[in-house]
Amino acid sequence: MEFEEKTLSRREIYKGPIFKLVQDQVELPNGKGTAQRDLIFHNGAVCVLAVTPENKIVLVKQYRKAIEKVSVEIPAGKLEIGENADPEAAALRELEEEAAYTGKLTLLYDFYSAIGFCNERLKLYLASDLTKVNNPRPQDEDETLELLEVSLEEAKALIQSGDICDAKTIMAIQYWELQEK
Repeated sequence: MEFEEKTLSRREIYKGPIFKLVQDQVELPNGKGTAQRDLIFHNGAVCVLAVTPENKIVLVKQYRKAIEKVSVEIPAGKLEIGENADPEAAALRELEEEAAYTGKLTLLYDFYSAIGFCNERLKLYLASDLTKVNNPRPQDEDETLELLEVSLEEAKALIQSGDICDAKTIMAIQYWELQEK
């Protein structure tokens, strides 16, 4: 069976510092006509499951404008231009900026956030051998964060309450829970 949709035309709607929005006209497989696809192209992101020597997960609390509420998440951030070649360095940068930690990274998952309309690809790392950074890089100027360190049971309760509501953090906590069994 044929699945691929052939792009007939592409119109750029918006290009900003974080993503580009385009509108494609596509030919559907097996000659079933055409359709419009609104797509977001994103440079990608990194996220870090950081568990302290005291077996606490490092989380950050911040306001997310897209959902108009405060969210609790693992440290994460977009890849800056040129960082695609070294996402581990980007993950360590985010961990230091957001949580004042550094450590040894192991790639856990490489996944897409919302493949129906966006090509944002995330790399989820496990940070082990965590140590505090005495003079960490400053947080991004446009971020207001609160650092939390919680147990597995507390993290699961934050999911239950809806305070943790994003997929990358839920994936990280589920991974952590599986390792604890």
